[in-house]
Amino acid sequence: MKRLAPTALTAVLALGGCVANASPALIAATLSPPAPQAKAEAIDTLFGAVATGPVLTPIAATIADPRPPEVRIQDANASARVEPARLDYDQSSQVYMFAPHALYQVYASPGRVTDIALQPGETLSGAGAIAAGDTVRWIIGESVSGAGAEMRAHILIKPTRPDLTTNLILHTDRRTYLLELQARPDVYMASIAWRYPQDEALALRRADAARDALAQEPQIDLASLNFEYRIVGDAVPWKPLRAFDDGARVFIEFSDDIDQATLPPLFLHTEDGAALVNYRIQGRRLLVDRLFDIAELRLVEGRRDQVVQIRRADARR
Repeated sequence: MKRLAPTALTAVLALGGCVANASPALIAATLSPPAPQAKAEAIDTLFGAVATGPVLTPIAATIADPRPPEVRIQDANASARVEPARLDYDQSSQVYMFAPHALYQVYASPGRVTDIALQPGETLSGAGAIAAGDTVRWIIGESVSGAGAEMRAHILIKPTRPDLTTNLILHTDRRTYLLELQARPDVYMASIAWRYPQDEALALRRADAARDALAQEPQIDLASLNFEYRIVGDAVPWKPLRAFDDGARVFIEFSDDIDQATLPPLFLHTEDGAALVNYRIQGRRLLVDRLFDIAELRLVEGRRDQVVQIRRADARR
């Protein structure tokens, strides 16, 4: 029998009882709003470092367990179960912390609908994405809320009797959810959702990396800026608003709604003709790491080129 690697097992156990036993300093680190880097480290502390490879690791040999298989399975399932907790509620919604292979408990009641909400942007993986053990006595449906990147898939469940139990498996484009459904006569969960600590940690790291990269960019000396550039050419959506230089580099600025994917190549006029030059994108600006007299943004479309010229006012030609 395969066993969970320590990282995955730690994440599962943490959901059930780790927070209750954590030190006050550790709890404070996750509940207070620290700096982004500190927040990422706090997430790693509670749930292990963000995995960049498989969560499970191969085990060369397993120790024989003399107990009957049903006892071993019951123990494993009991260890994987995650029960609702008061501290994890957001109003009427139970917000579980997601961990692979955990068994999330859902309590429902006849005559009441329980909403299971997935991550915004997450979608069910086509036919067979929802599988339940008892589809006769449990009513299971689908719905969506929001639009675009904020569109959210919902699974709606309702038991027909108060003494039912079954399981529910959800396959999405991002992960698999394992749930156990229990019907009660007078207790139900209105809504269930999840937080995703690994996603949060990755997002914080990307934000940190972007901030560090921006901090490493050379600063612009406002006193040295030269705005003496003229922009002429076709009336195209990617026509720049202005250009300026700081004595070493040229900045070509576009409107706020510019689609970076539509920006054409940039050519410099040289004594030997037009030469393609590399540029970097910073927000709505192109950054050319050299000065020039004349440059052209040129897009070949149809029978004629669309051309916009950026010319320094004191250019000789």
